[in-house]
Amino acid sequence: MENVIVNKVAESGLLTLDLSAYLPQESQMASFDLKPFLFMELVLREKDFREQLKAQDWSVYAGKQVAVFCSTDAIIPVWAYMLAASYLSEVAAGVHLLRPEALSEKMLLERISAVDAGEYSGKRVVVKGCGDVHIPESAYLAVTALLRPVAKSIMYGEPCSTVPIYKQRSA
Repeated sequence: MENVIVNKVAESGLLTLDLSAYLPQESQMASFDLKPFLFMELVLREKDFREQLKAQDWSVYAGKQVAVFCSTDAIIPVWAYMLAASYLSEVAAGVHLLRPEALSEKMLLERISAVDAGEYSGKRVVVKGCGDVHIPESAYLAVTALLRPVAKSIMYGEPCSTVPIYKQRSA
């Protein structure tokens, strides 16, 4: 009699969804800080600001999602953000008023919302919970909201050790 090793996880019909696959690459993002364009890094002088923006090399933002922000505690008029966006929108893939660390999360959530939930219809899904890269909690909420209407069940963790999140009730 042969001892056959059976991979019960592979035969379980579980689909593993790894959210790290939806994380944007660093090369797809950039940040534009208004701080260096301020007088003494505190005051915005319109004439100087306009001249500095005109002299800026905008090509470094080509094709990237750009986070526009000010890293100093200065009062920035709305038109200054608009003026920076007018330059950036010529070259950037997208311009966002937020801190750089929030851009990655925003892009991740946009990518999750674009997932075709139909692929998971009637399936048992494990949302991978362990990894080398930090996944924001908001991504787990977003994927749960996306999959709950269609998935047979949703679990968190690894296929060999899961935490049940949702199970479709029999009609």
